[in-house]
Amino acid sequence: MKTNKTYITSILFVVLGFFSNAFAQEQTKDSLSHYIKVAIENNPGVKSQRLVHEAFLQKIPQAGAYQDPELSLEAYTMPMEIIGGRSIGNISLMQMFPWFGTRKAARTEATHMANMQDQQYREAVDNLILQVSTQWYTMQKLNEQLHNNEENKKILDQLEQLALRKFSSPPSTARPTPVPTVSSNAPSTPSTSTASSGMGGMSMGKGSTTAPATNPGTNMSSGGDMGGMAGGSGPGMSEVLRIQMEIAEIENNIESLHSQIKAEKAKFNALLNRDATEEVVLGKEIYKVEFLYSEKEALAFIEQNNPMLEMISEEGLAFKAKAEMDRKMSYPMIGIGAEYMVVGKTDNMMLAMEGMNGKDMIMPMVSVTLPLFRKKYNAQQKEGQLWRKSTEENFKNTFNSLKSEYYGYKSQLDDAERVVKLYEKQTILAQTTYNLIVKEFVTGKSDLTNVIQVQRQLLDYQLRKAEALANYNTMVVSIKKLLADNK
Repeated sequence: MKTNKTYITSILFVVLGFFSNAFAQEQTKDSLSHYIKVAIENNPGVKSQRLVHEAFLQKIPQAGAYQDPELSLEAYTMPMEIIGGRSIGNISLMQMFPWFGTRKAARTEATHMANMQDQQYREAVDNLILQVSTQWYTMQKLNEQLHNNEENKKILDQLEQLALRKFSSPPSTARPTPVPTVSSNAPSTPSTSTASSGMGGMSMGKGSTTAPATNPGTNMSSGGDMGGMAGGSGPGMSEVLRIQMEIAEIENNIESLHSQIKAEKAKFNALLNRDATEEVVLGKEIYKVEFLYSEKEALAFIEQNNPMLEMISEEGLAFKAKAEMDRKMSYPMIGIGAEYMVVGKTDNMMLAMEGMNGKDMIMPMVSVTLPLFRKKYNAQQKEGQLWRKSTEENFKNTFNSLKSEYYGYKSQLDDAERVVKLYEKQTILAQTTYNLIVKEFVTGKSDLTNVIQVQRQLLDYQLRKAEALANYNTMVVSIKKLLADNK
């Protein structure tokens, strides 16, 4: 028995673990952060920018490398007689060395240029996150509007059933008073006369002859049903048709929203570099994203973290390093080398030297460049200073533009927040009004026009609320892009 209980408990734990893992995977799958991660890994534009950055990183060792050494070979077809032998050929090797610190300045410039490309990569990632987030909130808005239309269709279906019951049931004024059934040879009674006169009036209302009095109870019942249909074939039937018209319109809206969601999902999958028909799991409803930055904090984040400003800063540092390199390039370069002379023995005793005849020679060499044309080097340094000042002004101009964008987005964010609160309040009021007016419609205190008008207002507020939430969230991610906040 214990074994069975243990076995059952183990199975339960396995099943619960499976469902919890599946739920966790589903939660991860339908989250925006999951799709952003997939987009960064797969988007071709981001991949291209990342490869550009990696290519620029390879320039750093190139910039710090020495010039290639120069090797020269000389051979004489006819050995030349020299003192101490016969010169057969020469081998020389020379290596040039720049002025001290030149290579370091070149590596620093290349590093800052690579950092510029890294900031461009960050900017590409931030733009992709903004595009993915905007597309996500657009799909969530359409999905929320689809849900609202489907819920309103259910409301109209219920309203249609109410209208049909109201149409099919006879009015209380036309409902006859039940009377007992009497035989045909029984003497007339006051109640029978009253019933007959009631039937006669109803028959006249229908434009027919007086019904026979052999079965007054049966004639009364049929007259009551026809009276109810006569009363319902007018305004009652028109109410049902009007509701059906509203249902048809909402069904068309639902089909249109399905088509729009399909198109937006294809755009979303294109950002993720996936097939257009790949499934995209959206959340059940759209939520408001929190924005907790004050104006001072936001502007400080922009100045410190924005990739465009970082790119300009790195460009300025690169120009500074280049100016240092140009200054050191205006100093002499030093070359160090050696020459090896291949010498054969000579038979001329006058040229032969005791102990030196036919002995090879090694000759150390030193060379120095002479940077005499100073105008070129002075112009290079002046150029570097001007480029540096240009980046400083560009930084200020770009920062001012980013601040203007921030204030514009912040104004739209505040407007969207007010609109969201407005439509939340109006939706609650419209829902309460609708519930009350449906009760009044059922009891005959209100007509269908008022019910449909309030129902339309309720749907309109729900759709506008979803759109306002999507606009608010889009403004939040737009500001976070300026702040380089990818959380």
